Amino acid sequence: MSHTYKRGFRLLTLGWSDGNTFLPVNSALLASEKTSNLYQGMQAGIDKRTLGFKRKALAQTKATKVMMDLLDQARQGGLQASHVLFDTWFCSPSTILEVKSRQLDVIAMAKKSAKTYYTYNGVRQPLTKIYQSSKKRRGRSKYLLLLEILIEKDGKSIPARLVCVRNRNKRKDWLALISTDITINEEEIIRLYGKRWNIEVFFKVCKSYLRLAKDCRSLSYDAVSAHVSIVFSRYILLAVENRKETDQRSFGELFYSVTDEMEDITLQEAMLMLMQAFLSTIEDKLSLTERQLNEFLDAFFMNLPQPLQLGLKRCA
Repeated sequence: MSHTYKRGFRLLTLGWSDGNTFLPVNSALLASEKTSNLYQGMQAGIDKRTLGFKRKALAQTKATKVMMDLLDQARQGGLQASHVLFDTWFCSPSTILEVKSRQLDVIAMAKKSAKTYYTYNGVRQPLTKIYQSSKKRRGRSKYLLLLEILIEKDGKSIPARLVCVRNRNKRKDWLALISTDITINEEEIIRLYGKRWNIEVFFKVCKSYLRLAKDCRSLSYDAVSAHVSIVFSRYILLAVENRKETDQRSFGELFYSVTDEMEDITLQEAMLMLMQAFLSTIEDKLSLTERQLNEFLDAFFMNLPQPLQLGLKRCA
């Protein structure tokens, strides 16, 4: 790595997924807050009521603030979701608290930073110290650690769950997941965060197959924004077509007919099946005559509770 900065845009994308299909909902091209780092500033005299001005102003805003704006726009458009997933880039106590204030739960991968503190057992400490001082699970468990913590910032606090798992790429390393939804268990937290991988697949498809980074060479912010919108529209068309072809829920009534549970048998049917099996066993093992068999059944009925006698009479 050269450890140098290049002038350009960072693409921040908000997506929605039901676990099978991922759709890009909104995006913003981020530049820099410093005018000296820009290729060109905003044109003078641009109407501040236009969408172009608002998007350009958003481009020079902090990424965490833009993230909240994208969430608000999605909710205003009627989009509903149970959890907001993001990686370590946005995982900070202030961001988590702000998302939670919008009545949305967060599941995110936490930073193992010495400057980020969480409250555990009444003591504010970084994740690394919490992990080191806690007893880990042994064997082949899906997770190493499950703790109840508090996320605090500026006098506000909310309870959360901390789940630590092994890093598959580095066995001696560990990863931490934070969930503000304390009603779900550790396996559900891990499963839900795994759905965030869909956005990585989305970026791979856009870059490798839909030519997100190659089809447009313009330095104009408006041109690049239009190009991104066109690429995302192409992806949505492919995602919808893929859902029609591969997702079983797109089969309509056939899907519901196949997945409907089988109807439970009635009590009378169950009793009849039991009696038939009982009589067949007696005939094979004891070799009783028909008269002896009837006498045995009469004695058996008389010793049964009254409700069962009535049920067996209905079966007969």
